[in-house]
Amino acid sequence: MADKQISLPAKLINGGIAGLIGVTCVFPIDLAKTRLQNQQNGMRLYTSMSDCLIKTIRSEGYFGMYRGAAVNLTLVTPEKAIKLAANDFFRHHLSKDGKLTLFKEMLAGCGAGTCQVIVTTPMEMLKIQLQDAGRIAAQRKLMPETVAAGTVEKSPTAMQLTRQLLNEKGIAGLYKGLSATLLRDVPFSIIYFPLFANLNQLGKRGAEGPAPFYVSFLAGCAAGSTAAVAVNPVDVIKTRLQSLTRGSTEDTYTGVGDCIR
Repeated sequence: MADKQISLPAKLINGGIAGLIGVTCVFPIDLAKTRLQNQQNGMRLYTSMSDCLIKTIRSEGYFGMYRGAAVNLTLVTPEKAIKLAANDFFRHHLSKDGKLTLFKEMLAGCGAGTCQVIVTTPMEMLKIQLQDAGRIAAQRKLMPETVAAGTVEKSPTAMQLTRQLLNEKGIAGLYKGLSATLLRDVPFSIIYFPLFANLNQLGKRGAEGPAPFYVSFLAGCAAGSTAAVAVNPVDVIKTRLQSLTRGSTEDTYTGVGDCIR
């Protein structure tokens, strides 16, 4: 398979670079996603993704769309390194004569998704607090009755949040929402890796040659879009479980089942 022609260190470097570029390009959309997912009980500041981005730029400036990006830029490389290395490791040990059944490809993706949450959960935990701070600030200004009394007005930095969570709850504070993160990332990887590998295989020029760039690009888009749509409901649950600050009229949750209900 073409996977074996690329060394693991090269894969990790490529994955890290791709992750950094990806975060930079799509972070404003991710910020809008977090704020839209956290709206509930009729207290809606934003009607759509574009409305959220426009209002964010007006109230927080252009770089307001990148609130929390530093956390992702710092941790995305180890996250992708773990994910790719784990997938490569499981594919290698599950393969027989260099071939994998679809079930074993899905099993390798499951292992990769399980391993990546070591980094993903604290990264998402910190990122969500920073991204959603602008929504809470806007609520305080436009709908003060919906913001709980005593809510801190100035949004903390990632380091302040980390120290606060470690002091109050220990390492478990950074891993709040772990079960929901597993429920999102494991199915995502189960769908993404086999689908990408098989779509990419269809575009190969020969038995051993690599697929053209545009084929890999389109395969990645198709696999990523399919997996993202499939796990989006769990992503909403994860976002709400990991949000520490919310309006006075917004629900609180005791766990995944409670949040689903």
